[in-house]
Amino acid sequence: MDANGEELAPAVRSILDAAHERAGGEERISVDARSFSDALADAEADGRVPVIAEVKPTSPTTAGRRDDDPVDLARAMVAGGATALSVLTEPEHFGGSTDALERVRAAVDVPVLRKDFIVEESQLDLVASDLTLLIARFVDDLSGLLQAAEERGFQPLVEVHTRAELDRALDAGADLIGVNNRDLGALEVDLDTFESIAPHVPDDVTLIAESGIGSTDDVRRMRSAGADALLIGSAIMDGDVTDNVRRFTTA
Repeated sequence: MDANGEELAPAVRSILDAAHERAGGEERISVDARSFSDALADAEADGRVPVIAEVKPTSPTTAGRRDDDPVDLARAMVAGGATALSVLTEPEHFGGSTDALERVRAAVDVPVLRKDFIVEESQLDLVASDLTLLIARFVDDLSGLLQAAEERGFQPLVEVHTRAELDRALDAGADLIGVNNRDLGALEVDLDTFESIAPHVPDDVTLIAESGIGSTDDVRRMRSAGADALLIGSAIMDGDVTDNVRRFTTA
């Protein structure tokens, strides 16, 4: 079960169990983060749809694995117009690593999100990034972890899937919120999730649509529903990543 006492898909249960066993960093990190809000403004000024392109070697919901050098993929995504990048650092189930994130962040000049299942404050200290993901469903003390991330210089992206999780995120002080269209209990994707939650998000909160975005029609649908940016992984990793990013950023 998760922090809310709800059942999880076995694959997600395994990921969360591994997260609770993973050690944190030994020294507290301090980050000079690249501004995500500035990157969004630059994309809008250029007429690009703001896309966070995800470097995702594999996942429990995708078939196969992509073994390209993460730096090559990252540079190709930026060449396609990505506003920011998301890099998986979860090793057991997604093939990610903190080393990959370090190398990617050194190679590009856009903000980089650390995508992982962070459940303890010390796990924030494993690697520097510009943004870091906090999944409301998996965090007991969301306000405490969000504050700890901000104190280190991170821009926390708080992920929610339900209205109750949105309320928790807002109460904790989150001003950057992602709505995951994938139900981590059943691993099913429904874009209606974003459309049902977005109207309840205050105007001063930056809102990101996550998961299930596989076409330009999906991009337009999420933008019409209020998405300030889109996090896209599998649909970009499947094929030529530069062309895929360009297709979504010009939708």
